[in-house]
Amino acid sequence: MTDVEMKPVDEKKGDKPVEEEKKPVPLTPTAEIKANIALIERAVATLEPRFTHRVLRSLTHLRKRLDDKILRDAINESYTPDAASRKALLAWLPEPSSEQSMDVDSQPAKQPQPEPVPEVEVYFRLLILHHLLVSPTTYPKALKLAHDTIEKMQALNRRSMDPIAAKVWYAVERVYELSGDLADARPHFLAAQRTAALRHDDETEASLINRILRSYLQYNFYDQADKLVSKTTFPSAAGNPQHARYHYYLGRIKAVQLNYTAAHTNLQQAIRRAPPAKTAPGFYQAVHKLTIVVELLMGDIPERGLFRHPVLEKALAGYFEIVKAVRNGSLSQFQNTLSKYAAEFEADKTYTLIVRLRQNVIKTGIRRLSLSYSRISLRDICVKLHLDSEEDAEYIVGKAIRDGVIEGRIVHEKGWMECGGQKSGYGPEVSDVFSRRISYCLELHNQSVKAMRYPLNAHRKELAAAEGAREREKELAKEIQEGGDLDDEGPDLGEGF
Repeated sequence: MTDVEMKPVDEKKGDKPVEEEKKPVPLTPTAEIKANIALIERAVATLEPRFTHRVLRSLTHLRKRLDDKILRDAINESYTPDAASRKALLAWLPEPSSEQSMDVDSQPAKQPQPEPVPEVEVYFRLLILHHLLVSPTTYPKALKLAHDTIEKMQALNRRSMDPIAAKVWYAVERVYELSGDLADARPHFLAAQRTAALRHDDETEASLINRILRSYLQYNFYDQADKLVSKTTFPSAAGNPQHARYHYYLGRIKAVQLNYTAAHTNLQQAIRRAPPAKTAPGFYQAVHKLTIVVELLMGDIPERGLFRHPVLEKALAGYFEIVKAVRNGSLSQFQNTLSKYAAEFEADKTYTLIVRLRQNVIKTGIRRLSLSYSRISLRDICVKLHLDSEEDAEYIVGKAIRDGVIEGRIVHEKGWMECGGQKSGYGPEVSDVFSRRISYCLELHNQSVKAMRYPLNAHRKELAAAEGAREREKELAKEIQEGGDLDDEGPDLGEGF
């Protein structure tokens, strides 16, 4: 048999790395808009709103890349030149320059295409509305476009337009808020909310409830906001972002009403339902700012690791100083921090809540003094806690004693505070209590040891029984060999086994 010649292995071929898969080229904004239009038309044709929701999820990323040329090109490619919707949409954009107009005219004529569905026009209006909010000079035009879009949506009255309408109402609120006329939009929101509730349009109703609550809280109308919450039912079918906003507004309302436990619960729900920190950093920071203040008002100290979060580290700098002041019980440090970051706290709408922490700081300081001194004068308390007068110190100390914060009493005639609970901390009463506890533990140990002991020589009885059984077996076997009757030995057989 002849030997087969083996070919040498190409080492270089084996060392070649596997070619990486080519990453898909990202779409241009115009191409992305056209793809979204196709999804909207598919959603209308198949009555599947999930395609529209897919389009709206990309709205935040897309609106940052828009400009006049991109919007104009997308409109020209989506509508025929004689379409009325095309002219109405282009009217809200500035006129193109001469070079751009020549480029548009030089393009070859395309075959006539079918007119897009009305939802596409509202989607374009939403994009233009967000684009006009970039510059303050275009706010008046954005306000006119918002009113025109609302009238058009109400005139069309199509259920397939509901997801886009919810986003339009958010853009309308942004227009009024940036223009400084948010109160003027409240009647429009209330009327639209009633209509959405009658039509069972959950997404639009949830968006409008959040818009109304934001309008009330912007002007500190907490009573009206609380009445709205009690008179309406938030749709359970709404998305997580709407639920997160709703719980955040509920947390603010409950915190102002001194219901800190319910406020903390709602804020925790807002944090769980909120988008990731990098996706919505502003909302993430706002919720945690209010949560920290509510936890301090409840008497808890937030975890230190929270202030090292990359998204929260800079935003929570002032709140970290407040936490340190409350934890140390230093009223001077608290007042300095409050005056230093007053503008930031007022912008966050947490200034009035942080002012309430002054009593917590004083209680912490008094507790520290009661642990350090068995007797201290009210004058020294005023100096150490930076209080105004001895009368204030006496009132605060008396309230702390009544609330159970410290143990002691005030000697008004001599002007000092005696901390009796800490002075007798190691007296005979405490030693008696410890002696009783030690005796109980020792007795419990002895009883446990006794319960674990086995009877002495208990195994010998078992050995004797086993030996007797073996002897009976031997006798029975011997009788069987000798030809005995088995019936006569039945009881003995049973006992042996």
